Amino acid sequence: MIIGNREFKDYTFVMAIINVTPDSFWHGSRHDADDVLFAVEKAVKDGAAVIDIGAQSTRPGYTEVSAEQEINRFARPLMLIKERFEIPVSVDTYYSESAKTALSMGADMINDVWGLTYDGNMAKTVAAYGAAACIMHNSKTPLSGDIWRPIDEFLKDGVRLALDAGIDENKIILDGGIGFAKNREQNSELLNGYERLSSLGYPLLLGASRKSLFGGNVEDRLPQTVEATRLAARKGVLFVRVHDVKENADAIAEEYDKMRSGKVWIR
Repeated sequence: MIIGNREFKDYTFVMAIINVTPDSFWHGSRHDADDVLFAVEKAVKDGAAVIDIGAQSTRPGYTEVSAEQEINRFARPLMLIKERFEIPVSVDTYYSESAKTALSMGADMINDVWGLTYDGNMAKTVAAYGAAACIMHNSKTPLSGDIWRPIDEFLKDGVRLALDAGIDENKIILDGGIGFAKNREQNSELLNGYERLSSLGYPLLLGASRKSLFGGNVEDRLPQTVEATRLAARKGVLFVRVHDVKENADAIAEEYDKMRSGKVWIR
């Protein structure tokens, strides 16, 4: 998997969540242009391999904002990050207009919670800039029955859009969409069987950090998030997208040490 000027393989890497929103569900991820550089510096120091900037909350019940508002939120933080750091940067958006602006400013990947399907221009926009794409499963209606078939079909359609538009197959990563159009039991089933998505032939990203499938209050979900990250490492997931970089990076290192020593079964 290539993002920016880096190739990622044979490990589980941390993607750090840096939200430039006032309403993201976890207050610890909310930043603005005044403190975003400190947040990124800490994430890099703690072990982040990629920064993911979000300018619109997609938590359950979120209020949609316009592409113009997204751009107003992320433009200055993105500029500052690209000026000061070499780390690859992903921008979380499903608007092709926002993506075009972000990529023209040097963003390396678009993380699209609608799998390149929200409008007809996202895949072509990403391809035009030679960028990477994270294709996430989503649905306008909640899933019912077997969850794997609709997830597989949606992701396959997203990959087809990407390849037809000219996105390099080495710049595609898939996300099963934990927390999107799925109830708690379905999210748990997806998490525990996440390696099944590898059959689609692309690396995987897991985004489960502090989400409601773990129950309780968001402030208390770090231990469950770390356990999900450990599971992802054992399943060979390429990226985990998390709020708490150090704790998850340390857990990944510990799991790989165990696997190298033969103390745990892989998958």
